[in-house]
Amino acid sequence: MAQEVKTAATTHTTPEFGRVESIPMAHRRMSNWDLFATWIGANANNGTWYIGGVIAACGFVTASTTLVIVGLISYALLAVASYMGYRTGVPAMALTRASFGLRGSFIPSAINVIQFIGWAAVNTFIAATSISYIFGELFGWPLYGKPGGTFGLIVGILIMSVLHLLSISLGEKSVRLIERIGIILVVVFVLWESVVVFQTVSFHEILAWRAPANLRMSSGVAADTLAAFNLAWVTAASDFSRFTAKKSAATTASFLGANFGLFWFAFIGLFATIGTAVSLNHFDPNNSDPSTVAAKLGLGVIALLVIVLTSTTANAVNLMSAGSALTNMTHRLSLNVSLWIVTITATLVTFIPVYLASFLDVFETFLDGIGMFLGPEIAIFLVDYFFLKGKQYRLPELTKVRGAYWYSHGINWVAVASWVLGVVAYWGLKQVAVIATTVGATFIAMAITAVIYWIGMRVTREKTVAPAVK
Repeated sequence: MAQEVKTAATTHTTPEFGRVESIPMAHRRMSNWDLFATWIGANANNGTWYIGGVIAACGFVTASTTLVIVGLISYALLAVASYMGYRTGVPAMALTRASFGLRGSFIPSAINVIQFIGWAAVNTFIAATSISYIFGELFGWPLYGKPGGTFGLIVGILIMSVLHLLSISLGEKSVRLIERIGIILVVVFVLWESVVVFQTVSFHEILAWRAPANLRMSSGVAADTLAAFNLAWVTAASDFSRFTAKKSAATTASFLGANFGLFWFAFIGLFATIGTAVSLNHFDPNNSDPSTVAAKLGLGVIALLVIVLTSTTANAVNLMSAGSALTNMTHRLSLNVSLWIVTITATLVTFIPVYLASFLDVFETFLDGIGMFLGPEIAIFLVDYFFLKGKQYRLPELTKVRGAYWYSHGINWVAVASWVLGVVAYWGLKQVAVIATTVGATFIAMAITAVIYWIGMRVTREKTVAPAVK
């Protein structure tokens, strides 16, 4: 049956909308372990560690509680989005054609290209910082943050970009290979760092620590920060679950792997940042990145090399997802060409915090934008598939002009309007202090968007649903 779906999905093409490949069940090779390891690797990296360090400003109890709750909610959404890829065998952004329309899907695709390029840049910057520290240890180069230290960072960015190009050139095989090697080294590194942290400070000291009043973060801000970080992966779920023939791999293994990687590394970042603040009697959220913390803890060159490896691990997923989204926007580009474009673009974006603003300022602005634009998009495509279309998409129609998903000139204006209203709702909720400082705006804005879209589609159903294909 899967092979028949593929044939149908690739037969109906137009000059404007290229073929959508549905991976047949017989050709799917990713196991439960592969997807479990993929999503551990997606979160067992520098960005997750840095997130843990950023939310340390809440204090340990608030930060850890918010981390667990937001993680479970976010990756439950990842599991159901991953199910869509398992059922259809189609990439994530191609699936949004069914909800946003063939042309309307350019909106979520553009968001995905931007956000995954941004995440690749974040991980690259942190890894480049590690490389600058390595150069300092080996060659005596000035460290980043010191006079003359920018040169080592720039060299590190260029080195990371070459590693990323080598990684993505192998495609899906690269992801699996890097995850299997990386997981072993990451386990050793995290255990090592945990021992060092708790040799320096006690758990009681970490529990009792409070950030200075002017640097404290509320639980609402932490929730929105974590939600933006976690939801980024939801829009990439189908890009990987389409390669598995096991429902449990797409759902359970993905959910467990993503949460395991999140809790593991974010808690390490949380412990390490607070532990460093206690031992040095100084807290600066700008120095919460793993490279700086590892250097302050005296972990040495090997630890910094592992940070570089975990960046490559995460960016294999980031760049594959960005490339896939770009391919959905124009059939003229093959996936390989798209991957090269997004990788080179990510390299250029990485230089923004070098010359324009602090890394933390850029990072927080980036996260706020993700939460605002991404949450409503996710709400729409999940409601569309599971509630409005009954988990049944007509795959041949994903490429048909004037087909079931053409709507009005290729755009489902109900989806677009719902997305805009969701963005406005997020912004409005951020202005309500009681929400912004307690539970955050992200999930409430998503719920509002879901209701608006469901009502809008039900009201306009006769106009937007095409007759059955014979």
